[in-house]
Amino acid sequence: MTTIEQQIEELRLELNACIEPSERRQIEAEIEIAQAELIVVLAEQDGSIEAEPPF
Repeated sequence: MTTIEQQIEELRLELNACIEPSERRQIEAEIEIAQAELIVVLAEQDGSIEAEPPF
């Protein structure tokens, strides 16, 4: 499991334990960002995207 996947799992556990609506929204946003980062990392690994700047 990658560090990003671990982070997502930890955030999900934190979300499940959270009852404060504003804190839940913040955690949900953090999960979305981490999932997007994971998608980019996986795409870089399989060669479907290049994350290097074009210059």
